[in-house]
Amino acid sequence: MAEHPKPNEIESLIYLLDDPDPEVQHGVRNRFKELGENAVPLLDQFRSESIRETEKDSINEIISSITYGSILDEFAELAEQGVNDRRQLEDALLLLSKFGNPTLRVEEYRKKLNKLSSQIGSEIAYTPSMTEKMQIMLQFVFRELRFRGDAKDYHNTDNAYLDRVIDRRKGLPIMLSAIVIFLARRLGLPFYGVNMPIHFMLMYKMHDREILIDPFDSGSIVTYNQCCYFLKKNGIEPRPEHLKKADEAEILKRCIRNLMHAYAKAKNTGRVEDLQQLLKIAETSL
Repeated sequence: MAEHPKPNEIESLIYLLDDPDPEVQHGVRNRFKELGENAVPLLDQFRSESIRETEKDSINEIISSITYGSILDEFAELAEQGVNDRRQLEDALLLLSKFGNPTLRVEEYRKKLNKLSSQIGSEIAYTPSMTEKMQIMLQFVFRELRFRGDAKDYHNTDNAYLDRVIDRRKGLPIMLSAIVIFLARRLGLPFYGVNMPIHFMLMYKMHDREILIDPFDSGSIVTYNQCCYFLKKNGIEPRPEHLKKADEAEILKRCIRNLMHAYAKAKNTGRVEDLQQLLKIAETSL
């Protein structure tokens, strides 16, 4: 039968994480490994009550090491089922958020997206023009809700996790696009991703034309020529596939690579290695 830890033991173990003796630290980590996921609720409680950032970081690391195996299993199961549409991509990115915050209540973030989409649902429904529907959505996300790019701290991992982007209203181009795509799915609007090199874009796909949108520039509409100029300026020869509607599985892989890059910038090699395993599952299963 699984062992249930007592609060005072968890508190003592957290205190010992600061011990300068490597053997003591090794023993503490082994004890947390023995306690497994039963220790997570108490660890989460102590983390929320802690006033020291270094202690919070240490607790985060312990929670991540305890829960990583089950997140890996969940991710493998999700990949086996496929990531072939916008709903499955949302599931995948919310699960990926648990890699950053293992105690995340995923359902709460679905509810947040549901609530946001309901705020403009009737306006979208009663507007017959597809172009106006697009404009209402872009105005809502980038003007009213003030979702925006984080140019000052671009490589912060918070910009690459869906839950953090929803809470902070800041993120990478791909995550800002994800917000629009997931709200659009609820409202039946044809917003999709464009896996352009260097800079992820949005597409609004109508029966007679496709409109490209820059999520990092407040949802401004751009031309194909502008995108080609941007690519050439950055040393990339534009190809037709660079500006096509993106495959959802490819979007997921790009999100994982973005996180790997962010953790590499922060010199957190352990997290990079863990993400490499997730990417390997995605590349072999999707």
